[in-house]
Amino acid sequence: MPLTTVLFDLDDTLFDHTATARAALHASTAHLAFVAEVGLDELYRRYSELLEEMHPRVLAGELSYHDARRLRFQQLLAPYGVLGSDAAAEEFAALHYDQYRRLRRPVPGAGALLDALKPRYRTGIVTNNRTAEQQDKLQFLGLTQLVDVLITSEDVGATKPDPHIFQVALEQLGAQPDEAVFVGDNWVADVVGARNAGIRPVWLNRFGLACPDAAVAVLTGLEPLPDVLCVIEVTTP
Repeated sequence: MPLTTVLFDLDDTLFDHTATARAALHASTAHLAFVAEVGLDELYRRYSELLEEMHPRVLAGELSYHDARRLRFQQLLAPYGVLGSDAAAEEFAALHYDQYRRLRRPVPGAGALLDALKPRYRTGIVTNNRTAEQQDKLQFLGLTQLVDVLITSEDVGATKPDPHIFQVALEQLGAQPDEAVFVGDNWVADVVGARNAGIRPVWLNRFGLACPDAAVAVLTGLEPLPDVLCVIEVTTP
């Protein structure tokens, strides 16, 4: 089947969550004396681990996103004697989130890629996150008008890699699995999930991880545009 539909993950695929979160953590902890000794790399590593632990609980409704933010920073900074009270943690989490929103940035090449795809293909985003947050990111980055649909786990009630969330995207775009491609950075959620839904996956591997399956097409970034389009527009699985 000819390619008609290009689907993307959002966080760390079109939106550069890693760079944004790291910059926000640097900005919100710059006044804390222990950071110079511990190092931003180590602090960000632990921050990322806590985010990965708590995000599924937020998606499952076990934690509110406000509680998750507070708990994440309490656990991150507790070893250094910081944020002893819930109130202090709430204040710090709000400060960090303000920095995060201010410092948001796209993955380099994301806008140009969507702009090139838009006239020729149906485009969509399939993301495990809250709808309002993802809409706000797209608006802030100027990408809203470049995608036809935004499909979130919050709206669908299923999270990647569940095939259902991919199927909802295809239904809304009037596409069949064998005429679509999915580009995402998370191997299980995006690559395995797309495959299980019958969609050809493209793995965005910006950080040089080992590829679990050499049969899967790989991008190391979204630039240069002609090279990226060549990988996306291959029509044979």
